[in-house]
Amino acid sequence: RVFAHDGPAAARGPGPGDDRDVQKNFPATVAEIIAKLPGGVTPEIWFQDEMRVGQKNPQVRQWAPTGTRPRQPADQRTSSGYVFGAVAPERGVGEAVVMPRANTRGMQEHLAEISRQVGSERHAILVMDQPSWHTTESLRVPANISIVLLPPKSPELNPVEKVWQYLRQTFLSNRVFESYDMIVDACCDAWNIFMEMPETVTSISYRSWAAITTSP
Repeated sequence: RVFAHDGPAAARGPGPGDDRDVQKNFPATVAEIIAKLPGGVTPEIWFQDEMRVGQKNPQVRQWAPTGTRPRQPADQRTSSGYVFGAVAPERGVGEAVVMPRANTRGMQEHLAEISRQVGSERHAILVMDQPSWHTTESLRVPANISIVLLPPKSPELNPVEKVWQYLRQTFLSNRVFESYDMIVDACCDAWNIFMEMPETVTSISYRSWAAITTSP
């Protein structure tokens, strides 16, 4: 499900991250969270990120007969929206909202939708980066979500970046959007089609270093 809402963006935090340290320490971080969960609650890993989609749309490679040069539309208008998306690789599910800006309001709406998807019998360990709308004290995190922050400037650690690449390549590029509403509709359609392919969701977003393993 995707929901469109209204809602000023803030800058991302600076500083490099160490991929090896994150992967090495991730099991211990997850274990600390799991130790505090009540009995009968199943933990699961989620990854979260945002993508801007606008009228200035990127161009991508496309198939064409040899010797031809296919036309690719270009738009100089500036309307845009942001997809807040999250996936749970092991179940092949996800949640998204489309907002006019990336800010705390959008993140709050997104957390609410993730919480509804997770339900009362699971607990989401939500892995995400560190823009200000992810770290602000104004953010109210639902009880069935725990947040794990990635180091700044480490997009390679977040598989949702690959999800965005897939959605752009497959559904959203080489297009002209006449209005913000058309951007919202295109993003909703792309995400909903993606959610109908749980095996593809898992294939793109699963990372062995971020999987929860249980002892026999």
